[in-house]
Amino acid sequence: MSFQPNPGDEVVINDIAYTIGQHPAAPGLAYAQAGRQGIVYQLIPRNGSIHGSKALKVFFPKFRIPAMVYQSEHMESYSELPGLQVCKRDVLTPERNGALIGKHPDLLYAVLMPWVQGQTWFDVISDQRQLTAEESLKLARALAGTGSAMEQRGLAHCDMSAPNVMIPFFSEVENLGKTSAVELVDVEQMYGSKMDRPDALLAGSPGYAAHRTVHSGLWSSYADRFAGAVIIAEMLSWSDPVIVEKAWGESYFDQHEMQTVSERYYAMRESLEKRWGSKLSDLFIRAWESHDLSSCPTFGEWYVALAAVDVHQAHAAAAATSEEEVAEQPDAVNSNLKKSSEPASETTNVQEGNNSQTQQSPDQEAVVNRLFLQARALEDEDKPAAALEVYRSLYHFIPHNSAMQMEVEAAIKELDAKLHPKEDTSKPVPVPFYRSKKFMISSAVLIVLLAGTVPTVKILADQAEVKQKEQLEATRLAEVKAAEDAEAAKAAALKQQEEQEKQKAAEAAKLDAEEKKKLAEAKKKESEAKKKEEERKALQAKYDKQAKYEAYLVKQEQQKKEAAKKAQQEKYDKQAKYEAYLVWKKENDAKLAKQEAERKAAAEVQRQQEIARAAALKKKRAENVVTLIAHYNKTYNAQIGRKIENAESYARDFKNLYNTDAAYFKGVGKVAARMSAINKFLSNNSYTLPNL
Repeated sequence: MSFQPNPGDEVVINDIAYTIGQHPAAPGLAYAQAGRQGIVYQLIPRNGSIHGSKALKVFFPKFRIPAMVYQSEHMESYSELPGLQVCKRDVLTPERNGALIGKHPDLLYAVLMPWVQGQTWFDVISDQRQLTAEESLKLARALAGTGSAMEQRGLAHCDMSAPNVMIPFFSEVENLGKTSAVELVDVEQMYGSKMDRPDALLAGSPGYAAHRTVHSGLWSSYADRFAGAVIIAEMLSWSDPVIVEKAWGESYFDQHEMQTVSERYYAMRESLEKRWGSKLSDLFIRAWESHDLSSCPTFGEWYVALAAVDVHQAHAAAAATSEEEVAEQPDAVNSNLKKSSEPASETTNVQEGNNSQTQQSPDQEAVVNRLFLQARALEDEDKPAAALEVYRSLYHFIPHNSAMQMEVEAAIKELDAKLHPKEDTSKPVPVPFYRSKKFMISSAVLIVLLAGTVPTVKILADQAEVKQKEQLEATRLAEVKAAEDAEAAKAAALKQQEEQEKQKAAEAAKLDAEEKKKLAEAKKKESEAKKKEEERKALQAKYDKQAKYEAYLVKQEQQKKEAAKKAQQEKYDKQAKYEAYLVWKKENDAKLAKQEAERKAAAEVQRQQEIARAAALKKKRAENVVTLIAHYNKTYNAQIGRKIENAESYARDFKNLYNTDAAYFKGVGKVAARMSAINKFLSNNSYTLPNL
């Protein structure tokens, strides 16, 4: 069963319940973002808030690689770097998530990672959202800091482009954690010394790829330098309304302009120099004119230059050109009107030219058809804004110059015209009845008829006044003739009125016929639409069946490969464990031998030190015994010579020296007897010391 969730559906991953988020611009649709390698869905914890949301990336079959587990384990340590929080990833494997993968085989090796709130740099450019100078500088510094931290660890994103640069700084949801102003996503192609080279390498995105060097794909530590320089230059220049207006579409540069001398290149270079100084302009020129990626400026150089920039310089440059911008405002308005009248498809055909050359997988075709049916359903429900967004998301995955691409282009134009109607100046202005052609012709006929009767009546009246009696009969005949003429005029007027009524009836019949024709055409279109819908459903069913069969074959092949790989891995693991045990045993034996040798050496040193201390103590004690005997003899001689003060001084010297090691001196010869005599002498100087 393929993974096609609806908003509110529950998914349990690693014993945590999540619900599928709802797309903010298309109620009733799952919050999903399609990329080149798969589709990312928003998961909201059942018992948490939107701040704990996760992103579940479901890969297309071509990119479901088992080595993603090993790669994600090495990536996790990089999630502490600013701008790389999506490196904290958890891969869904058959061992841990077997039940869920069994229910939805598409989730094999899907990746669960933090959901980054906010817009992408692609959205900022597409919406032509002008930034302030402070915002431009903050975003550029954040991207340069992230790139510098990655370069210092030998890392590179390898697909740095506007859709892969998130801007949490512009998020409507408050960021509770310490989120960087810029975050990088789609890190599956990341380069690192411990990373495995991907099987399919990307050659960069239109508007950011250095065409001089990129031929077979990007995967090196220098891969981000050129694209990073272009994006930093865009961020710095996006506070300049002139640059915003000159943007090609979904990026500032058209891919055909990359590293060529063009109007947009000169405009950006001039804007950088005026607003931010020559150092940043020189760095951009170095990158643009470089012949290989290694000669582009490093992110560290960008960061140092940005750290020294003063935002007041940008404000001063903007103020200096404000009068000039006001003077050129009418031209700018005309340019914008002309630009807005162009079909949306013209701005996307060139960018998607490279991607359209690749053949779609069955899963991608299924996604394309599902999105197309959802857009049609939204049109039927009279939700043009939501349908337009789904069509624009769908456009990136349709082969170039295909029938579906033309149909989607037509739908985009129709919905855009419906949401942004233009005043129809070609519609004829209603003419008042009294100024209509029919009314004027009828009036002229009546005037001519009436004017023709007036002279005749006047002549007859004159003749009646002169010859009343003689020409009564002629007068009567003239009156009869006048009556006949009036009757003829009346008949002509009635005939003219009948002709007008016939003409009105003919026009009404013509309008009725046209209305019936329109209804018939509408019914015919409705019938064709139903027929197309039935064909599309049949095609969708065919694609679904084919996708399921191919998914089954892929699953069987993967199971075989996994079994063989598991057996080989067990063999390698067993050999590795045995070799590791031998290494450990050798190291442990050497360590024990070294510790024993060190212990013996330390014991020998301690023994020699104790012998030396004992010899020194013995020598010192012998010397002290001699000194004690000398002090006693001096005391005795001084008493005999009646020099009592000297005798007392010698006696105190004897006592002090004796007390330093009394326990030893007590057992040596007559030293204890001498001490007893000294104590008696010091107590009573009349005491006579014995001659010892």
